[in-house]
Amino acid sequence: MMSVYKTTFILDKAYYQECYEESVAKIPFHQAYFKAGILLLLGGCFVLFTEINQYAAWFVFSLGVLEAVAQYYRKPWWVMRQMLSRASKAEVELVIDEISISTTSFYSEKIIKWSEIQALNETENGWIIVHPQGRSYLSKQHLNAEVQQQLTNMSRLKTSE
Repeated sequence: MMSVYKTTFILDKAYYQECYEESVAKIPFHQAYFKAGILLLLGGCFVLFTEINQYAAWFVFSLGVLEAVAQYYRKPWWVMRQMLSRASKAEVELVIDEISISTTSFYSEKIIKWSEIQALNETENGWIIVHPQGRSYLSKQHLNAEVQQQLTNMSRLKTSE
């Protein structure tokens, strides 16, 4: 039987960076920059070898540069967007009990019932919770050893189902 666990934490830059690093799927270099490479190649060919309007050709080439820059700065851009959100620097109360995992802040309340959890994947620094509304991240930094063990047991149950 699971006891009630309560803690609070702040949604700060370090938390968002950890969340990104642990929950975003790693994409191989060639896949991440494939679209940028195609646009750069097409734009370069249009500029050098065709009679197409030069503005359009340079536009396609510029889109390739923009796509490459967007891929390179993907993590800082995501973290910055989170830091600019109204939830940034808010205090969050985390409650884990027999029924659910809930997070409550001034701006939102999210309750994930254990019965709704489809997968519970442990990462190096936390847990990725897969549920019908999407994916959520829970940092080990905010959990004691007992709760982490209970999450490990629960993840074993979810994978055996």
